[in-house]
Amino acid sequence: MFGLLARDTKFFDLFEKAADVVIRTAQAYADLASDYARRDDIIVRIRQLEHDGDEITHTTLDRLDKTFITPFDREDIQTLMKQMDDVIDEIDAASKRLILYKILEPTPWFVRQTEVLVKATASLGKAVARLRNLKKPDDLHKYLVEIHRMENIGDDNNHAALAELFDDANNPIFVLKWKEIYELTERAIDKCEDIANTIEGIALKNS
Repeated sequence: MFGLLARDTKFFDLFEKAADVVIRTAQAYADLASDYARRDDIIVRIRQLEHDGDEITHTTLDRLDKTFITPFDREDIQTLMKQMDDVIDEIDAASKRLILYKILEPTPWFVRQTEVLVKATASLGKAVARLRNLKKPDDLHKYLVEIHRMENIGDDNNHAALAELFDDANNPIFVLKWKEIYELTERAIDKCEDIANTIEGIALKNS
């Protein structure tokens, strides 16, 4: 009987909308790093994207409560949406710290990490799009591998950035401020890898 019921494919639209917001938030964060003079306007943009992400998450979870047959396990849908929202939240938190801590200019490591995040989210968006047809996922594995590669690069960058930061023992306040910003940025990259792991698990269960 269940096999005769059509699955609600609207979920795939919502997954892709959420991924698009993640991508645009990461790009705004990179824009912030490269055009820091416009930081106030860009941070407002990030804040709006955070609201957009929350709205898509709430819409998806509400639909989940009302849908009998879902594309794949409900727990996986909840996890995927939460993890995408987490990426946006980490970026939003980091961008707020730049204003709160009165950061006057970005560091080269910060710029580099925002670029890594943009690349990770681009692959994330392509991976999410492949969820529509897990019987023929095309290049899904390639995009998941690329996300893992970006996470490794981000991890190496973060270690190097922190090592360089702690060399500046003459300015402990500067060190504390940037340590938190670096770590929030690294967490955003880590969340992309969490999403890749979730997608990989979904693919294994549904291919």
